[in-house]
Amino acid sequence: MKKVVVGLGEVLWDVYPDQALFGGAPANFACHAASLGADARIASAVGKDELGTKALKWLDDHALSRNWVDVDPDHPTGSVNISLDANGMPQYHFGSNVAWDFLDLNPPWQQLADCCDAVCFGTLAQRSPKSSRAIMDFLDRTAPKALRVFDVNLRQEFYSAKVIAESMQRASVVKLNHEELPIVSSLLGFDLGSELEQCQKLIDRYGLVALALTRGDQGSAVYLRGQWDRQPALDIQAIDTVGAGDAFSAVLIMGILSGKPLSQIHLKASKIAAYICTQRGAVVPIPERLLF
Repeated sequence: MKKVVVGLGEVLWDVYPDQALFGGAPANFACHAASLGADARIASAVGKDELGTKALKWLDDHALSRNWVDVDPDHPTGSVNISLDANGMPQYHFGSNVAWDFLDLNPPWQQLADCCDAVCFGTLAQRSPKSSRAIMDFLDRTAPKALRVFDVNLRQEFYSAKVIAESMQRASVVKLNHEELPIVSSLLGFDLGSELEQCQKLIDRYGLVALALTRGDQGSAVYLRGQWDRQPALDIQAIDTVGAGDAFSAVLIMGILSGKPLSQIHLKASKIAAYICTQRGAVVPIPERLLF
């Protein structure tokens, strides 16, 4: 039976200078999890507008259920303007007061929380107190064995010590990058040490099952149940890094759920994330040769 894996939070359109592409970190995560064999579901909201209609059609076209994507008649579908530098690194500018700022733990979401095997969430969709409460309540309903994946994704000013602390308290898996790590550690009151020392403090304080630290051209480090594994960065020509971290998280979680060895999970996550960096857009088909 397929594992039920949820992307909880924002659905939006990534608006590049030349085109708009489907996105949102939790949605990207769910899409990649589906390609890796999950029964993937997206819990979010879109507006009753043209972009919302396009988002729902995109889900239909890609065989992803829209059952947990609410249609908000009062607020627009989210979007983010993206510009890329010469290395494919993005700058973001998000619209405000959009549909995913008003998430609600309705009965279908409650049932989804009760049955999921893993759920991925971040900080962006928690920029509004209403959505933050819905996300926390969803996490509180999950079974103790469910993986609660906090993919930090700090964006603009849309985070706080309170949001990060409450998210960490509920997480069993954390994924963050080398730029986010010192911010998270500082907001949580840690004395800053080396990167791995900071990571170990997070693991110990919150009893984490797993933690992934991505470090750009310095590779990545992943902890799983008492073991660390390190991987160097792959030699690629990156054109767009949007969504690479979400793919990394999806591979990590699907590997853990299927009981794969840590080194195999980490190498696969590195390869798939690197491939995403060579493509335009956050959600692209993953070549069969890269799948488990």
